[in-house]
Amino acid sequence: MWRHDSPSTVLMTSPPSIQQATRQYEAWLAGQIRIVQDDLSVKHELMAGDAFSFLRATFYRWAQIFSALCPELAAAPTVLAVGDLHVENYGTWRDAEGRLVWGINDFDEAFPLPYTLDLVRLATSARLAIEVRHVALDPDDACTAILKGYSKALESVGEPFVLSEKHPWLRAAVTSQLRDHTRYWEKFTALPPVKKVPAEVKAMLQQALPEKGLTFRIAHRRAGLGSLGRERFTALASWRGGMLAREAKALLPSACTWVAGTSDPHIYYPQILGSSVRAPDPFLMMNGTWVVRRLSPYCSRIELSQLPREHDAEKLLRAMGRELANVHLGTQRAVPAVLRDLAGRKTKWLRQAAEVMVQATLADWQAWRKQQA
Repeated sequence: MWRHDSPSTVLMTSPPSIQQATRQYEAWLAGQIRIVQDDLSVKHELMAGDAFSFLRATFYRWAQIFSALCPELAAAPTVLAVGDLHVENYGTWRDAEGRLVWGINDFDEAFPLPYTLDLVRLATSARLAIEVRHVALDPDDACTAILKGYSKALESVGEPFVLSEKHPWLRAAVTSQLRDHTRYWEKFTALPPVKKVPAEVKAMLQQALPEKGLTFRIAHRRAGLGSLGRERFTALASWRGGMLAREAKALLPSACTWVAGTSDPHIYYPQILGSSVRAPDPFLMMNGTWVVRRLSPYCSRIELSQLPREHDAEKLLRAMGRELANVHLGTQRAVPAVLRDLAGRKTKWLRQAAEVMVQATLADWQAWRKQQA
């Protein structure tokens, strides 16, 4: 287990099995929020599907083993980190000017962590995505692209990915025909209703709608992998000629808190949003232990399978590294130390660390699959 000395310094003795870790984490989870058991069962099934899906679903395991497997990297300078970063934790939204923006889409596991953890996790997810053929790229090139994008952006003041005048290749990729409006809203229309909705959640969703007194229904939606099992309420309405959706999702402290064995209730989601170099989504709001956001075909997470086959994977990963730097630049006092640390590392450090974590993830995934069979 972990011993917690500071928000970013955690040490582990011997880790439990993935089955034990999952049971322990989910017991802790149930003590924090109400669990949707059916969704949790679906999550367990999806974890067995492929190693990339397993990685997405198990940040709690990553937080548990990273410092033991990569001890030298765990001692790197601390930033307010994403934590649960991977190649499908990127998406688009509209800013206050209506411009299409691309960037990191979810900060559920934000926590003060070594900057290296986010980089290694992103590189590991790219390696596993290559394995399941979501990304067509050599693993060495993938790591090089991520690190180049990150380093270059960290040396500057950063810049949000606003897709109006710049980044035409990225705009073309994320506005592909695969993000079809008709199919998108057909899926929402088919969602089953929720019978019991907490009064506070209903009030939040009502307040997030564009007009008072608007009639809406609340549906149950399964989305993501890491957050499956949490309560999630989706308000659907027809408004002035078209569909709209708002969603409330339960928040809780990062899994790093569970690993550290502390009772700190702090949620870093609003802090990381406010400090990052970002063109913010005006519809993304924190309300106590809930996050409320607008959903639409262009205000959602992007799965790699949604991208055109001809997309430039190397260029995309370089952009992902740059966007990560936009987030880490929010911890301004740490930037000089991070740059010095990066400059002192050998060329292949990211590839080597990612390979260590790939092997650990594959071993856990295979053990999980064996149990589920």
